[in-house]
Amino acid sequence: MQEQLTHENTSFQQKTFPVTVVCDAIYFQSNIGSIFRISEAFGVAKIILTGELLVFSSRKINKTSRSTHHMVPYAIIEKASDAVTYLKDNNYQIIVLEITDKSIPLRSLSLKTDTPIALVIGNEISGVSETFLSNSDQTIHIELFGKNSSINVAQATGIALFEITNKL
Repeated sequence: MQEQLTHENTSFQQKTFPVTVVCDAIYFQSNIGSIFRISEAFGVAKIILTGELLVFSSRKINKTSRSTHHMVPYAIIEKASDAVTYLKDNNYQIIVLEITDKSIPLRSLSLKTDTPIALVIGNEISGVSETFLSNSDQTIHIELFGKNSSINVAQATGIALFEITNKL
């Protein structure tokens, strides 16, 4: 018989990676909460939330974040252009998660291990904005095998962070 482990008795080592998740105009509070939870689990250093219509409701995101929004540092930068400036000024390699005519499969991603990483994820309806697409160092996509060409943004973030942290 196996014993199910809890947060208190797992042997996982805590680690923080030089990864910042940039939420480009993600507005659904449940997705924001899930992204905090996934980011905390994968040792993300910081989250940046963009969007001029962004509403950040700690009470609403807590249902899916399970209080991880108190554990992962975050910043709100309303304009995507200001977020790009911040990332470039701080020497981030900007990696956009989006299916485009120039994107490469996630598993083919090459990372500079001496430079912080900004993983940009996009809006639930329209995806990543042109502001981030035109300023990316690499654009990656998750290979999907069904007819649907997209998955939930929080699920996609988890898949991408799994691959990125394994490469680091």
